[in-house]
Amino acid sequence: QVQLVESGGGLVQPGGSLRLSCAASGNIFSINDMGWYRQAPGKERELVAAIPSGGSTKYADSVKGRFTISRDNAKNTVYLQMNSLKPEDTAVYYCKAMVVVNAALYEYEYWGQGTQVTVSS
Repeated sequence: QVQLVESGGGLVQPGGSLRLSCAASGNIFSINDMGWYRQAPGKERELVAAIPSGGSTKYADSVKGRFTISRDNAKNTVYLQMNSLKPEDTAVYYCKAMVVVNAALYEYEYWGQGTQVTVSS
């Protein structure tokens, strides 16, 4: 069993910053892609940023230049640094990890429970 635990959400004023963290624990052999998604009320869940185990990152157009995704493989943790936050960034943010649980190398998709980010004055 694998658990993803997110932290770092909260209330911030427009133009402010937050840093989200997502730590994976449990039966982990390795982790391939990790990413952050968000879902605003009445909208579908959307990709915010993704980072593979090696290679280039990917961002939604709406967050390019403001958000930075990174990971610490030794800690099985992915981060999302969010700067210049806007009210339209308000959403529940979820992390996702593609986890390999044994040497067979088949990966499974796991999601965190979500953390609320509210951008408001």
